[in-house]
Amino acid sequence: MRTVTDKLTDALYGLGWSAVKKLPEGVATALGRRIADTAWKRRGKGVLRLEANLARVVPDASPQRLAELSRAGMRSYMRYWMESFRLPSWSKDRTRNGFAPEDVHHLVDGLAGDRGVILALPHMGNYDLAGVWVTTKLDTPFTTVAERLKPESLYDRFVAYRQGLGMEVLPHTGGAAFGTLARRLRAGGLVCLVADRDLSSSGIPVKFFGEATKMPAGPAMLAVQTGAMLLPVTLWYDEGPVMRGRVHPEIEVPETGTRTEKAAQMTQALADAFASGIADHPEDWHMLQRLWLADLEPRETPGAPAAGTETA
Repeated sequence: MRTVTDKLTDALYGLGWSAVKKLPEGVATALGRRIADTAWKRRGKGVLRLEANLARVVPDASPQRLAELSRAGMRSYMRYWMESFRLPSWSKDRTRNGFAPEDVHHLVDGLAGDRGVILALPHMGNYDLAGVWVTTKLDTPFTTVAERLKPESLYDRFVAYRQGLGMEVLPHTGGAAFGTLARRLRAGGLVCLVADRDLSSSGIPVKFFGEATKMPAGPAMLAVQTGAMLLPVTLWYDEGPVMRGRVHPEIEVPETGTRTEKAAQMTQALADAFASGIADHPEDWHMLQRLWLADLEPRETPGAPAAGTETA
């Protein structure tokens, strides 16, 4: 059964990449909205989790406001997918003009040096579009890391897709990926990492919207070890066709403390930068999974053994 499910999943994504990119843009946009609204009305696990997460971001929101935000969030999420399916067919001019980041001088100035630059992003907007903008508008290649997906054929599709957009993609395999990233940075290169959800057992504890969670250690540890600049980036959509974003000021390595202590301070600063961008544009944060430790803790049911920790 698992093999059949995996094949179906891979086939559906393949259909998206082959079919959606051939649709007129207006048709693709309307289709994405219909899919988003249908999913939102069904109130499945992903929608309920998104709404629960948004309740932390906007703690004074009424149930009606949370429902509005989650609906807008699903539309934003589907816009990401529709754009991603169509990105390979975009012209260079369309890509260059499809993203308008603020304070991009932080990145440009960093690239002009020889320290290397780390861009760290949350699951906001369309980070694939932002990445293609970097490779086309700034003519700068970069290295990133991709989570291993099941089935393996689906992971291969994502790797091929991102490599086709001009990215070097490494598998999320811990130390091996870290070493390659460090070498790229020491050579003055650019590394881009999605960094608001820990996928390992080595995450760094942070406070995020006032509650405890963990975020990946990689961005801060790379900056501490290599001396590279660490720049947070947040992304969002407005009503127009162009994605917006902001390159936040550098998170500098503290002058004192052990490597672990320095990385902890920097990861908290990264979480704070993410929180500021997400609070301004909560509907564009596509977090449909559990994130806070309180949601990951096992819960006991009377008369039953404690459940295992969930990370999905």
